[in-house]
Amino acid sequence: MDIEHVRSRFIKHFDGTTGSVYASPGRINLIGEHTDYNGGFVFPGAVDKGMIAEIKPNGTNLVRAYSIDLKDYVEFGLNEEDAPHASWARYIFGVCREMMKRGVEVKGFDTAFSGDVPLGAGISSSAALESTYAFALNELFGEGKIDKFELAKVGQATEHNYCGVKCGIMDQFASVFGKAGHLIRLDCRSLEFEYFPFDPQGYRLVLIDSVVKHELASSAYNKRRQSCETAVEAIKKNHPHVEFLRDCTMEMLQEAKAEINAEDFMRAEYVIEEIQRVLDVCEALEKADYETVGQKMYETHHGMSKLYEVSCEELDFLNDCAKECGVTGSRVMGGGFGGCTINLVKEELYDNFIQKTTEAFKAKFGKEPKVYDVVIGDGSRKLV
Repeated sequence: MDIEHVRSRFIKHFDGTTGSVYASPGRINLIGEHTDYNGGFVFPGAVDKGMIAEIKPNGTNLVRAYSIDLKDYVEFGLNEEDAPHASWARYIFGVCREMMKRGVEVKGFDTAFSGDVPLGAGISSSAALESTYAFALNELFGEGKIDKFELAKVGQATEHNYCGVKCGIMDQFASVFGKAGHLIRLDCRSLEFEYFPFDPQGYRLVLIDSVVKHELASSAYNKRRQSCETAVEAIKKNHPHVEFLRDCTMEMLQEAKAEINAEDFMRAEYVIEEIQRVLDVCEALEKADYETVGQKMYETHHGMSKLYEVSCEELDFLNDCAKECGVTGSRVMGGGFGGCTINLVKEELYDNFIQKTTEAFKAKFGKEPKVYDVVIGDGSRKLV
């Protein structure tokens, strides 16, 4: 991320003076997929790629915003009816409105921003953008009175209320709370969290982007949620205390097997096993046992592909390539139906893995996958 580039654009597009510069990262999720809406755990970390914004109050009630990457300029007011049409500007507008709802007196400002979070790769560029502005507006107009948890919720509420996306809290949470060299186990039910050391000496973390996005995603996602809820209802008959699949064991699911169709059973089986895998990975990390971490990643991929059925041919192919090249761990990251695999690779195998996978993928699918090395970094912060 390049502060100088953002600063030079800010000076050029506004009055030649400078403001304050803020940054927030994108995120990866090492393990714990489709567990959030089942009351389970997720295990994200902030990465060394994200958004940088320069911001300066301008003494008016207008926000004047420039997207450096899109070369697009938008002005908007701060009342509900002033919502801009440009989708990127709605994120900034939404954050302003959500901060105002929480008692922060947001006034007009000039801003220019840029990011190196790859769009559409599942590393949450939108959460990075929301967190950057929530953090900045809290400092510039709110005297820092809003705590980090509420800042993450501001980003989530922006998605819900201004961008039409009913997302969970994980992306914004990881962006705000990120800590270099650590992953965060977030309990999606209680929102309690704990940092775990992640410093894999001799390994690299790399995302391989299949550059496909299958249209199925949203309808299939809703169907998966429905399956989980159906399984919970069946289990509840014997175990009234059960609220989420998080509360269930495989024994409880087996007991209710006669009342659940085969598809719903498979979906629930995946989730119950995945929630346990997150806990197993945390335990392994405390012993710096990266082999076990890798094995659990492969188990997650298998579960997402065969039980939850949210993988696709391209992602399964990337996972197979990783196995063949001796990669320690690999799995589809995110909701599925396209996007990236996340891979934990020994240093000495890295070059061979990237070369072989890129060539094999291109030969089979006619296009090159994108490769993103990631390092676990810090969350939202002021740079200058």
